[in-house]
Amino acid sequence: MSKSILYHGFGIPSSFEYKRTKYQQGKIQFIIQRHLCNCKCSICGSYNVKPRGIKTRRLRTIPIGKRIVEIIVNITRLECLDCQIIRQETIGFADRKRTYTHAFEQLVIELSQHMTIKDVALYLKTSWDIVKDIQKRNLKKKFGRPNLKGLKYIAIDEISVRKGHKYLTVVMDLTGGKIVYVGDGKGTDSLQDFWKRLRRSKAYIEAVSIDMSPAYIEAVQTNLSHAAIVFDHFHVVKLFNDKLSLLRRKLHRELNDGLQKNVLKGTRWLLLKNSENLDNKKNEKQRLEEALELNKPLAIAYYMKEDLRQIWSQQNKNNAKAFLIDWAKRAHASGIQMLKKFANTLTAYASGILAYYDHKISTGPLEGMNNKIKTMKRQAYGFRDLDFFKLKIYALHQTKYALIG
Repeated sequence: MSKSILYHGFGIPSSFEYKRTKYQQGKIQFIIQRHLCNCKCSICGSYNVKPRGIKTRRLRTIPIGKRIVEIIVNITRLECLDCQIIRQETIGFADRKRTYTHAFEQLVIELSQHMTIKDVALYLKTSWDIVKDIQKRNLKKKFGRPNLKGLKYIAIDEISVRKGHKYLTVVMDLTGGKIVYVGDGKGTDSLQDFWKRLRRSKAYIEAVSIDMSPAYIEAVQTNLSHAAIVFDHFHVVKLFNDKLSLLRRKLHRELNDGLQKNVLKGTRWLLLKNSENLDNKKNEKQRLEEALELNKPLAIAYYMKEDLRQIWSQQNKNNAKAFLIDWAKRAHASGIQMLKKFANTLTAYASGILAYYDHKISTGPLEGMNNKIKTMKRQAYGFRDLDFFKLKIYALHQTKYALIG
């Protein structure tokens, strides 16, 4: 076999000489060795070396057809006469403590873009752990410490990863659309490492999109006092929907008329739907109207919910501020305790809500990424290695293929 085939086919440098080929147990084995005159010290690079024994390494490489191919290389232990150190010679085409070549590693990475870890392991007739280890080291090399320099707009949210209130806090670059930080847990403590790295990067954050969590508000105000806080409109509406569900439940309990109870029963999801999303084929609009006609407080709360969304569709910030004030006045005038409390909440957080007109950002892209994370976790039937899971999250923005575990 020529050196050219070894080099172009398996990435073996021309300094190695082909000796012979063996066929054992369905495997193809190429025996190679480097001539002593080509050996040099792995520390200082000197060729003034003496052999001090030989170690044989058996390395998996790219298969030929369905046959496993191994490279068997005799590696010389060298004594450097210049630096007086004994070391193994470096071979270049494989890492020192690995049982496979760089070419095999690259093949695993490419196959992993289209197959699960289990499928790659079965196809290459290797172990699941080797494939996962190759993936993990490749992800760590590329995404181990995302670059924070140049960040301008970010979004912060948490995602549930396991039962028992196990969370990860995720930070997204809203300009580039990639995850730049994944922290353990949720709240202030989960972001401590991110703030340290952000200060070292000297990035200037103009605005942060978050929900109305007091922990996140405190964390941003403490560490990014110059940045504007933008409360995501999705979370504001979601908070109102939660209150609306509680109101419906309370009104249902207070009803004495069995017929009215039956009409109100099962309308929770109809109340939470946007009016334009009601399905006429399922008579959802008619069912909702019947429920609202029977209960005036519920009708008022529902139509106030529909009006609430208009805060973010005004022409400018002044109009939005006027609309928010008017909405709060109508809520207080309704006499409904739930609406009055929510109006107080909106008034207290008005600056963050109206900041949307200064920096039109939201956690929407991060919510979409969270859905991808959940899909990836579900398809993988969970991740036992949390560090590996985090690395997969960092790489999600480059994922163009079907999500895998």
